[in-house]
Amino acid sequence: MSESAGTARERILEAYTSLLMEGNERAATLDAVAALAGVSKGGLLYHFPSKEALASGLIAELDVLAAADLIKIRTSPLGPVEYFIRTSVSEGSKFDNAIIATMRLATDSPAARDALHTLRVQWHDVLYEAVGDEQLAQTILLISDGIYYNTAIMTEERYHDQNHASVEDALAVIQRLTGK
Repeated sequence: MSESAGTARERILEAYTSLLMEGNERAATLDAVAALAGVSKGGLLYHFPSKEALASGLIAELDVLAAADLIKIRTSPLGPVEYFIRTSVSEGSKFDNAIIATMRLATDSPAARDALHTLRVQWHDVLYEAVGDEQLAQTILLISDGIYYNTAIMTEERYHDQNHASVEDALAVIQRLTGK
């Protein structure tokens, strides 16, 4: 595959992700994806011969990004729990966008639901390895969900300090629970 083909493929996936995030699967038509990606419909179909292939491409991208995230969680000098909580803030990263777009697909896609479930299990397992307690690992995962949700809907600059304080408060509570 040539360099330009890889770039076109990436633009197509980014366009698909963007359309899913802004609307839903119905808004992410092949024509709309091609137009947003700046490719012809034939160019889109070369890389992704169907909407199902496009969804599979997004899920595969999520898997790659998740694998990289898991490495960062495990190797962070902050430790897995603190790193996980600090990175639970929705920042519009490629990984955040892939998660949100896959969530939009999950309504009608067992493959998307499975991918999100697998990601949660992987996060849980890393947290469990770090804290050694099943319920505490699950609680940390749910705290992360709350931080992510809160920062995803409170995106305006005026909420920045509040969102930062929420992370610090959550870390303080987790520290009390873990004794670390």
